[in-house]
Order: sequence, then C-alpha cells, then structure tokens
Amino acid sequence: MKAVIMAGGEGTRLRPLTINRPKPMVAMVDRLVIHHIIELLKIHGITDIIITVQYLANVLQDYFGDGSNYGVNITYSLEEVPLGTAGSVKNAEHLLKEPFLVISGDALTDFNLSQIINDHLMHKAIATMTLTRVPNPLDYGVIITDDHGHVQQFLEKPSWSEVFSDTVNTGIYVLEPDILDSIEKGRRVDWSSEVFPGLLKRGETLLGYVAEGYWTDVGNIQEYMRACSDYLAGKVNLPRVGQHIGGNIWVDKDADIASDAQIHGPVFLGHGVKIRSGVIIHGPTFIRDYTIVDSNANIDRSLIWRNSYIGERAELRGAIVLRQSNIRSRAVLFEGVVIGDGVQVGSGAVIRPNVKIWPSKEIDEGATVNSSIIWGSQARRVLFGRRGVSGLVNIEITPEFCAKLGAAYGATLPRNATVTINRDAHYTPRMLKRAVIAGLPSAGINVLDLQAVPIPVARYSVQASNAVGGIHVRLSPTDNRMAEIKFFDSRGLDISTKTERSIENIFFREDYRRAYLDEIGRISYGSNIEEQYSEAFLRSLRFDALERMAHDFNLVVDYANANGSGVLPAILRRLQVDVVELNANLDENRLVQTNAQVQEGLYRLSQITPVLDADMGVRLDDGGEKIFLVDDKGRHLPGIHALAAVAALVLKANGGGIVAVPVTAPRAFEEIAARYGGKIVRTRATLGAIMQTAVAHPDLLLLGDGAGHYVFPSFYPIADGLFAIIKIMELLTLNDMKLSDVVYQIPLYFLNQTRVPCRWENKGKIMRILNQQYQDRMLDHVDGIKIDLGNEWVLILPDPDGPFFHIIAEGMSDIQARVLTEKYAGMVAGLQ
Repeated sequence: MKAVIMAGGEGTRLRPLTINRPKPMVAMVDRLVIHHIIELLKIHGITDIIITVQYLANVLQDYFGDGSNYGVNITYSLEEVPLGTAGSVKNAEHLLKEPFLVISGDALTDFNLSQIINDHLMHKAIATMTLTRVPNPLDYGVIITDDHGHVQQFLEKPSWSEVFSDTVNTGIYVLEPDILDSIEKGRRVDWSSEVFPGLLKRGETLLGYVAEGYWTDVGNIQEYMRACSDYLAGKVNLPRVGQHIGGNIWVDKDADIASDAQIHGPVFLGHGVKIRSGVIIHGPTFIRDYTIVDSNANIDRSLIWRNSYIGERAELRGAIVLRQSNIRSRAVLFEGVVIGDGVQVGSGAVIRPNVKIWPSKEIDEGATVNSSIIWGSQARRVLFGRRGVSGLVNIEITPEFCAKLGAAYGATLPRNATVTINRDAHYTPRMLKRAVIAGLPSAGINVLDLQAVPIPVARYSVQASNAVGGIHVRLSPTDNRMAEIKFFDSRGLDISTKTERSIENIFFREDYRRAYLDEIGRISYGSNIEEQYSEAFLRSLRFDALERMAHDFNLVVDYANANGSGVLPAILRRLQVDVVELNANLDENRLVQTNAQVQEGLYRLSQITPVLDADMGVRLDDGGEKIFLVDDKGRHLPGIHALAAVAALVLKANGGGIVAVPVTAPRAFEEIAARYGGKIVRTRATLGAIMQTAVAHPDLLLLGDGAGHYVFPSFYPIADGLFAIIKIMELLTLNDMKLSDVVYQIPLYFLNQTRVPCRWENKGKIMRILNQQYQDRMLDHVDGIKIDLGNEWVLILPDPDGPFFHIIAEGMSDIQARVLTEKYAGMVAGLQ
C-alpha cells in the first residue's frame, strides 16, 4: 500500500519556527516531525510514499531527496497554489490506483497503522477515518459513530455549546481510489468540510476507527512543546535515536559532556553536542546536533535546535532556540520565548516571557526585550566594534562569513590594488585568514600574505609594501572562543568609521564586485618582512645610548609564547643586550591566557627579575602591541603607573616636550611635565584615537593609553610593544636611572573606577541631562563628561560597545576617590 503524506502547510500558528521551513520540517527532539511519520510508515511495511508539497517545497525535497537514504521511495506532488487536504491528494491521483493511506506530515503519532488498514479492507468501506479521544475537542473535527463504527455525524471545530463527543478526527485516512472521482481537480477542497459530508449525504459507507496510542497535532507553540515533552518522557512508541545512558538521558554518537555537568532527564543530546563544565540541564530538554552549551549555563525545559551556541552562564527557562542562533554569556530567556533562526542575542540581554524574535535579528548587549521583534524590526546592521570585526569562532565568524567579508572589503578598493594579510600563530586564524584571502582576489585585489607576524610588524609592512590596506586575523587575547579581524588603512592604522560603513553596506547588500577572469587578484607571500621592520626600528634609536646599553643593561623578556619571539630576539642580539628570555617558543595552545594565567606569569617575572639583577622585566602580549613592566626591585607596575614612569623618562631625556595621555589619567602627569618643562595633552581613551592623534601630531614624544600600549611617533605612529621595550631601555640609559627610582619619584595619586549598567536607549538622555547640569564645571571636552571638583574630578564615560557607563574619579585619598565613584554611579543609575 502507498501512503500520501500531506506536507504543504505553512504552519502560520507555529511562526517563527516555520518562517524558513514548512511545518512538517520542524525538529521534534531527535528527528523532524515528518521523519517520525516516515519511520512509523516503515514500521508497518509502507515504503512507497507520495509527499504533497507547496510552501517552501524545495526545503523538504532537498532534505529527503528520493528517500533512498531513509529506506523508502519518495515521489513528490507539487501544488502551485494551496489545494486543501483533499485537493492536494487529487493532484496526485495519477499515482494512486489502489487503496492508499493519507496521513498528515505535521502530527506526532504511534498509532498501529496495520490495524487501521486491515479494518478498512475487512469492511470494504470507501473511506476509513482514524479517530481518537481528546480532553479538549474544540480545535478538531468531532465525530460520532454507531456500534458498527459507521460515522453518523461530525462537526468541524465546534464551540463548547456544540460539542457532542470527545472523539475527534486525526486526519489519518485509508481511502479507495474511487473517492477521488468526486473531487474537482485544481480546486481547493478539504476532506472534513466537503468530501466526507458529501459521502454521508449520498449514503456511502464511511467508517470511523478509534485508535489506541499517542496522537497530537503540532498546531501551535504550546502543542509543539507538549509533543516534545511527551516524546522525551517516552509516551510515544517510536524508535529513538542514539543510546540511553541512564537517567532518561539519550545521547547520539559522540556528544561531549564535561564530567561535572549536571543533566537531569528526560534529555536528548544530538551528534557533536558539547556540554561544557558546570552546565546544568533539566528536562524535558533536547539539544540537537553540533550545538555548544558553554560553561555554567543553565538550561531548563528548553528546546535547542542544531548548530546553535549557548554562552557562559546563560539561562534558558522554557525557551525555544532555533538553528544557528547565538545566545551570548549571561543572557536570560524566559518562559515561552522563541528565538528564530540565526538570531544573535547579546551578552546580558533579557528576553521577557512569550516574546518571539523573528529570524536574523540581533539583540544588543544588555538589552531588555518586552515585545516580539518581527518582520518590521530590522537587525542591527553593524559588523565593526572597537576590536574590528569580532565574534565566536565557527559560530559568528565562519569561513563563509570571512570570504564574504574579504569580498566586501575588496569592493571598496581600486582594482589591482594590493592588501597585506597576516595572523597570529594559532591554527584557527589560519583557517579564517585563508577564507578572507579567497574573497579578496574575487574582487580584483592582490593579496600579500605576511603569514604570522606581530601586529606592529603587520602595521608597518602595509606602508612599507605600498599596499592600500591590511588585515590581521587573531584569536581574542582574552577569550579563545572569539576571533578578531582588524583592518588597516594604507598607513597601517585602523580604518576610519567611514570605511567601516562602506564595507558593511556592501556586505549586507551582498553587492560584491566580481572580477573577470584575467582581472582576478594574485596571491603572493611577503619576503624580508621582519628585516625591513628591524632596520627601520634601529634607525629610530639614539646611537649614543646603544653602546652603553650593550655593556650595562640586563633585561628579562617574557614572550608569552607568541609571535614577538620571532622578531625581537634578533634585534636584541644585534644590540648585544644581555637578555634572559622566557616562553620564547611559539605555542598555539598558550596564546590565549586567562587573567589568572597572565597574573601568574607576571608574578613569576617579578620574582625572576631582581634575582637575576636585571634592570627591567617586561612581558609582551600575544599581539606584540602591549607590554607589562616590572622594575628592578621586582614590582609589577600597573598600566597608569608605568605610563607615568615612561612619560617622566621621555620628558627628562628631551628636556621637555609634549606627551599625550588619556582623559582618564590622573593630574600627576601635569606635575611630572611641569618638573621637566614639558606639557601634557589629553586624548580619548581608545587606542585607535591615540594612534590617530600620533599621526596628526608627529611632534609628540610619547602617547599612551594607560593600559600598556605605547606610541613613539619618532619611529611610527602605532602601538608597538617591541619598539617600546627598546625605547624604554634607551631612555633609562640616557637618564642613567633605575626604573625603580623613576617610579619612586612619581607623585602620589588616588584613582577609583566602577561600571554602571545602562540600557542603550537611556544613554543619550543621561548624557544630555549631565551636560546641562555640569556645563559650567566640565573639564577636557575630549571624551565623556569630566566634572571639575577643584582638587578632584569625576569622568562619566559611556561605553561604545556595551550597555553601561564607566565612572572614573580622582580624589584626595583612596576613600574619597571611592566615595566619588559611588556617588556619581548612583546618580547615573537614578537618571535611568
């Protein structure tokens, strides 16, 4: 016997689950809904199947093909327009020459189809309706049969006042082919409202078979979640996927579960699922193939489709997350929330109960969403943040994403131009870099591959090779799950906001420029990159200090197992510096270190430096842009303190001059400058702004951000940790001073800072009110709102990437600085 599966429904009540797929293609725990139906048919020996398709027909056809991979033979009957439940079967009439079964592709059931078919054949009826009893019959066709099973009366979807039975139509029929003769082809016709009432009027025998077993119509979100819960609880007698590992937990193939994860069934984990340390899962829950649940996340009664990511400490309570969605750290999804395909939910975002987010939307970090976001609400069309383009590896930043990004960037550049590209030493950026490279030549751009060099070398090489721009791909220095792609202009500086927007516009419009065959860009490898950089590096040093450094300076360098160890040692050898090198071997597994690991490394450096009687200890970050200083006494210098020491050295060595420091720096810098006849200028607190200032003012002796980045425009206007190390050695030599002595002379200061959460939509209002309130007491109109309090000050700085404000204060004492931050943090919180 053949079976006809009706699979053309749009499933409007299931949206957004059915935005990108027909209703039968919705995931039901370990299989799709229609796949469960196919498995049921196979159990009862039915392998010749006709599937009627209409809405998004190609999705279903592409998935199942001819059915051979699923042990069945599938033929498709395509409706150009919806034809109804009977009209769709009439459309396949040419394939039906003997009794056949009709079954819905969007219901979940384990009925004994063999018994239903045998009952039909035994009674020789023209049609047999499969019935079941339900507690609430309002959404179904209610049926009454006599003692012989003959249908006497039925009513489609009655009100309570009209209900005369709890026996309902399940939409599963066994039919004789003659029944199709009464249906007009090409017209919309339904079985329950037209065909079956017509049979009764004509006196035809219409049987009703009351089946035992499980059946539910997956008609809306609530019914869908109930069906999934019932299946997980074992109420549906259908074959399960995977192995039962105890506790009503089913695992498919190679799911990776941390030893300390807590899983309370019923739960299904799909193929390739990763459950990280500290995760807690309460069933009924399913997590489908290749989804990652990160550390300490809490999943309760939630349904998560394949290829999604649940971030650290995220909470899901009775929520549905569809394919390829990204729920970032600390996000909270409440009861009844549905997250559509490809949605990005930012860190700390809160999605209130019963909110539905349509596909491809982006929820900002820290946002609270109280109402559904559907077609009219556009996703945030932004790629770039402070760290370039960043996102989770192979979740947000994928090879196909990178290829498109490369093509979009190439479309903003002149044809036949050259772009440099490089990466850090890890294998992940290698994969992503090659994907970016694939996109650039397609837009007619030549690529000069620098392979793996530190970021300062990459920046310098852009202008040294006459390239129009550059790209650097790396893992985030603070999180090895994140990738960062930085773009440089022709000078090696970060690209402008205008250029970022041009790339974004092309990327989102997919308006890529495609080069003709002979215009496709060429890919070549850079040569003598480190040598060119080193020569320019050495030319920028004062030779009167180099000879003394060779004889008198002892240095300890921690390379942190990163790319800097491939460049700086050769320079130090040429300078004949006595150096002890730590972690000088490249190790891709140690490139990204936690804050605790960094602090542990600094502690070791602070212990080793005085024991070796070294003049200075220094640790490079993984990109080579940032350094951490330890003085000759073994004291690690915090970022602002280190900047103050270097500023004092450079001003003293030059007999004055101008040094640029961030607006967040204390007034001690002005005291230092006055001591040596110099001047301090204030800049915005971002590294990009500091480098742009260096370009605009090449007369500046030094710029720093107080976080370990130093810019010496006398060499090149970029943050360069490699050059900063040698330059600080030079300054100590010229001034004939120990670093500890310089530190001792830094004026006393007291800084304190805190962070205040603030919804994005409130930031502008708060800035306006504060501007009005403190317009007569504002200092340094550079960044944020800096309030003059006589000998003290407070800076209120909105974060450009996150939903919060930074409150930074300088007071006359530690206690007073803390009091100021608490006071103004409370003020910002109160203005929301």
